[in-house]
Amino acid sequence: MSTFLTAQSLTLSYTSTALFKQLNATVNRGDKIGLIGHNGSGKSSLLKLLAGHQEPDEGHVSKAKQCMMSYVEQHVPNELQHISVLDALAETQERDDLWRAELLLSELGFSASDWNIPVANCSGGQQMRLLLARAIINEPDLLLLDEPSNHLDLPSLMWLEHFLLRWKGSFILVSHDQTLLDSVTNTTWVMRDQMLYSFALPCTKAREALQEKDAQDQLRFNSEQKEINRIEKSAKRLALWGKIYDNEDLARKAKTMFARKERLEEEQTELSEVSPWRLALQGEVLPANRLMETAPFAVKPAQSDMLLFDMPEARIKSGDRIAVLGSNGCGKSSLLNLLYRRYSQSHAGITPDLDSSTSAVTFHDRCRLGYYDQSLQQLDGEDTLSDALSKFVAISGEQSKRALISAGFQYARHDQKVASLSGGERARLLFVGLTLARYHLLFLDEPTNHLDMEGKEELIETLNEFEGAAVLVSHDRSLIEQSCNRFWLIQNGALTEYLSMDEVYLRLGEQSRPSLPDSAQPVKQNTFAPSEVLAEDEKLLERLIELESLLDADLQRKPKHQKPDLQKLWEDEIEKITSQL
Repeated sequence: MSTFLTAQSLTLSYTSTALFKQLNATVNRGDKIGLIGHNGSGKSSLLKLLAGHQEPDEGHVSKAKQCMMSYVEQHVPNELQHISVLDALAETQERDDLWRAELLLSELGFSASDWNIPVANCSGGQQMRLLLARAIINEPDLLLLDEPSNHLDLPSLMWLEHFLLRWKGSFILVSHDQTLLDSVTNTTWVMRDQMLYSFALPCTKAREALQEKDAQDQLRFNSEQKEINRIEKSAKRLALWGKIYDNEDLARKAKTMFARKERLEEEQTELSEVSPWRLALQGEVLPANRLMETAPFAVKPAQSDMLLFDMPEARIKSGDRIAVLGSNGCGKSSLLNLLYRRYSQSHAGITPDLDSSTSAVTFHDRCRLGYYDQSLQQLDGEDTLSDALSKFVAISGEQSKRALISAGFQYARHDQKVASLSGGERARLLFVGLTLARYHLLFLDEPTNHLDMEGKEELIETLNEFEGAAVLVSHDRSLIEQSCNRFWLIQNGALTEYLSMDEVYLRLGEQSRPSLPDSAQPVKQNTFAPSEVLAEDEKLLERLIELESLLDADLQRKPKHQKPDLQKLWEDEIEKITSQL
């Protein structure tokens, strides 16, 4: 087994407290590694150390001479924003090899008309594909990918999954998308408590193994603590007797026992630190047939006549969990903005113009609507944390204090300005406000943008227990599949409702399937020779491997999260290809 990369005793600090310390890791040929951990645990920093973009405070990284490595950053560098897509890729090549850049762009889904558009004008999915193209065109053996799924729409996420499934090189993938990680990885690294835990398992099974370790550690800790308490009690008794009876022997034995107790405390099993906050949303049921209903209308961006899509007649009632799905730019957030604008008008007693789209929307008179805007604009940066909560609901200072402390904001921070909070802290504050207000209906626009894997699981759990109704825009498949019971797909200028995500996946499946160079293996020069054409049986074999990987990954999920309709399609195609081969 070839070793590509070795990290030894890595320590990195940005403050007086180390982000991680004495960290060891090895990457071998064939490793498909998912790197997970809480926000701020050091995942991106570790990736930069491995890529050589940053130096550790202690330790070193060794890379094998035969290993070519490429780093895929989270965002397109500023210097590329204003040049064309083709120039951004061609700058990595010699002038005579421009054809390789053109061919790779075509194979990664860029039409010839896309080549000359500025990178800044590309969608999130196109920018991600461009970053991948810049990495794989130089024939890497190892890819380092820093959250490539961030801000991607569902079709682009499915494309990325297919790409990584067919990639024959090794990679380290930083992501909070458990569905993606389960599908494409065979190893999981977990960053936690300034350490790195490694499991030769995909994400879900690795997290289960870590939970089992935590449970065993807790049992061991309890047993050790019981012994420490016993020794301390005995030592105190001996010390007291030694003092009462002026017995030096008893006093000496007590001192020895105290020393033993201190030694056991130093060697005691360490337990993982638990987050001080659990995401929770509480709401109320409005006893009515409908919270909101619409007549058909056209959805357009604010202050624009451009048609995004046609909205059909629709109703929302308590208990509904509606996912709004579609490609970036199709109008999902515009729909929520328009509906919320209509709610605000009706709340303020404003009658919309007859020619306005909002005139087609009606809310129940007593419906209370809460809105999570992905830009977090509901929070005024000049407000203190306490003042921010008072904008949601009238509460006492004591109630505000308890709510903030339970959300992990120490009392000394309660007069801090909202503007000073990180994106994750603002999201946490907004969730607290939405919970205190106990709304009948929630609009959630990309609520997972600032959540780690545990936060997403808590959001799924709390949505399933939420007593009102919720409409959410999200590309997180775990959240959609496990918490929603209605699915609105915006496609080709219209919104269509489906009652199953399997139907949505079938609609999106062909759109998201990538056309990749030679099974997405690390790109070699002869891969791009224009005269080369793969034999038909090789193409069939590649497709067979892809289908078997998809089927196996889905079967590894819990039964309630599997996709039987897709499994049947994959099995039928596998049988057909097998007979052809």
